[in-house]
Amino acid sequence: MSASGGTKAIVAALTANLAIAVAKFVAFLFSGSSSMLAESVHSLADSGNQGLLLLGGKRARRAATPQHPFGYGRERYIYAFLVSIVLFSAGGMFALYEGYEKIRNPHPIEAWYWPVGVLVFAIVAETISFRTAIKESNPLRGDRSWREFVRHAKAPELPVVLLEDLGALIGLILALAGVSLALATGDGVWDGIGTLCIGTLLILIALVLAAETKSLLLGEAATADDERKIRAAVVDNTTVTRLIHMRTLHLGPEELLVAAKIAVRHDNTATEVATAINAAEERIRAAVPIARVIYLEPDIYSATAAADDTDPAPPAATP
Repeated sequence: MSASGGTKAIVAALTANLAIAVAKFVAFLFSGSSSMLAESVHSLADSGNQGLLLLGGKRARRAATPQHPFGYGRERYIYAFLVSIVLFSAGGMFALYEGYEKIRNPHPIEAWYWPVGVLVFAIVAETISFRTAIKESNPLRGDRSWREFVRHAKAPELPVVLLEDLGALIGLILALAGVSLALATGDGVWDGIGTLCIGTLLILIALVLAAETKSLLLGEAATADDERKIRAAVVDNTTVTRLIHMRTLHLGPEELLVAAKIAVRHDNTATEVATAINAAEERIRAAVPIARVIYLEPDIYSATAAADDTDPAPPAATP
């Protein structure tokens, strides 16, 4: 993911959410609408989300240290996970509680023009933010579906912002529906029902994000396309005759670790092997620039030994 693209989408979402949160809270004070209160907390939580994502991006850029020799790139995953678990869940639970209380003790909405006007403004602002996130995501998404992009993106920021903005738009529509029905019927229960729907939506989004960021935290391999490029780059058919097995791991969205055992000819000298390894590393980095940490172990190929060390990916084709 382009760091600048992700940052641009986050800043756009943060700006929109802060303005919307203030407007929604003012509308709640004048109207007493629980949907507006839930939505103001929703927007405030979203603002906190974007703040955490920006902080995670900044901390991930720290230089490697002896204690953390591979750097801090995966810190972006940690902050994305905090976004999904803490803020989304807190916002969702608050909305469920507020909706429950409103259904138990309904009261009519006052000054209806405040919530309606703010919701219309919020829908416009969130649409602009969502459009920015889509625009920044499209170059990275390529020909993948949006579902595949969210599930398999190695950088967490854009999927988080996309789901936030989508959830915000749906939540605003639910809030507008709840307020409209409450105004049309004179029954504040509808406002509470809309608030319950918003809370349920937030928790569902939290669960999706938690599942995806958990996978990143555990450590994901390179994409199938990058693995294919690495496998093709390793073998030169001169000194390196075969890729015996390989493991890859994302140390961060834009940093990949590659560890592989390669087959060399039995009569190669140590100098020839060292030269071949250096050349293979250069080819890998040229093919996949994010492959910054590479460990190649030379060996004499043995079908029996290779079978004992199962590679989770298919072995590379050999001539």
